[in-house]
Amino acid sequence: MHLDMSLLQIVAVLLLPGAWCQSSSGKLGVVVEAKNITLPAGSKAVLPCHSPRMVWTRDRLKDRQRVVHWDLVRSSPEYSVERVLDMSPGARQRVYNGFNKGRVSIPESAFNDGNFSLIINNVVTTDKGVYTCNLHHHYCQIHQSIQIQLNVTKSARKERRYWDGEKTVFVVLLGSSVVLPCVNRRPLWREGVQEDQQQVAHWDFQAPGVRPDKADRLVDLYASGERRDYGPLFAQSKMSVAEDAFTLGDFSLSISDLRPGDKGLYSCNLHHHYCGLQERRIFRLTVGPPLPSAPTTAPRIFQNNVPEPRTEEVESPRVVNVILPEHRGYFVQHLGYFLATFLLLAFIVVAVIVLTRRRKKRGLEYELRTTDRGISGGEMSLDCTELKACNQEPLNSDYKNNLLKERGMAKDCNMDFDGKLWK
Repeated sequence: MHLDMSLLQIVAVLLLPGAWCQSSSGKLGVVVEAKNITLPAGSKAVLPCHSPRMVWTRDRLKDRQRVVHWDLVRSSPEYSVERVLDMSPGARQRVYNGFNKGRVSIPESAFNDGNFSLIINNVVTTDKGVYTCNLHHHYCQIHQSIQIQLNVTKSARKERRYWDGEKTVFVVLLGSSVVLPCVNRRPLWREGVQEDQQQVAHWDFQAPGVRPDKADRLVDLYASGERRDYGPLFAQSKMSVAEDAFTLGDFSLSISDLRPGDKGLYSCNLHHHYCGLQERRIFRLTVGPPLPSAPTTAPRIFQNNVPEPRTEEVESPRVVNVILPEHRGYFVQHLGYFLATFLLLAFIVVAVIVLTRRRKKRGLEYELRTTDRGISGGEMSLDCTELKACNQEPLNSDYKNNLLKERGMAKDCNMDFDGKLWK
């Protein structure tokens, strides 16, 4: 019986080598920060690199920090969720249903070899459902899980294992034994891992024109207190990192007395292999010209030890002209003034024209009235017959041309008209 169970565990591990790909994948180094820093030559540069997750607190409560538990979800006859069992490194596994005691278990060496597979003996129909293997690491704040569906059949020919696109499905014979695989061999789930050797911080320097794979290593820091300096820069105290970096989570790099040769790309790499944390911060440092030195004044020498009298110079007030941009309302206001003035002038011109025309019209009417009164008030009366007589041309006229004729007629008419007026 023991040989059969061992074979089942081996087959289960071979059938599901990448089961954990359902919930997590390997984490690569991620660039979380990138900055450009420009400082003058001769100054001091501080490249910040902080991460509270790299603070070393040591996982002393391993029995409470790592937990594995199996859950069962049934969809028929009614939907229900049941905790099958759980276990932590410092405690024995706990089975929640009395019917499963001695029938359902996980290996006692689960936290030593990373094999958390669930062993079910004497399978019954009520074992049908979706099983979930949950791994929790509270110290690293990691939660992983995989799902496996178990179906029970009474025919040995229907017994098989396959992948339905979301999870592995096991179809097992009623009354047989089955191992539901749950394997995770990452170091943080196993005993005997030294935490202080799993936290590493290091700084790299990449000079201009150098490939990233040819970058120079500056310093390595370990949570155990070990430190490795590369090159003479740290020996000369030109570069430094705080001694209590893992206590405060501050891995900032200080560079004193900057020179043009310090120009380049600096990268802070933080690795927490115990928890799977990998972060990278990049800083592009540019060294500019040095700041101008402050002028030095030579000490004054007084003759006969008599200080010169102090003259208080009164600084004339400085006038600063500030030109404020005009607001849009200010422009609209001036435009309104201009339009109002233009309309007023146009109104005055129109009024002058109208008054002038009226005055001319009144003058003409006055002249016509005066003429009518003079004609009607006199005693002169013209006789149409007489006018006709004046206008008639005698048949036997001795005038030889029309000009003399018209002058004679006008003269006769004028004489007749004057005669009548004098009467």
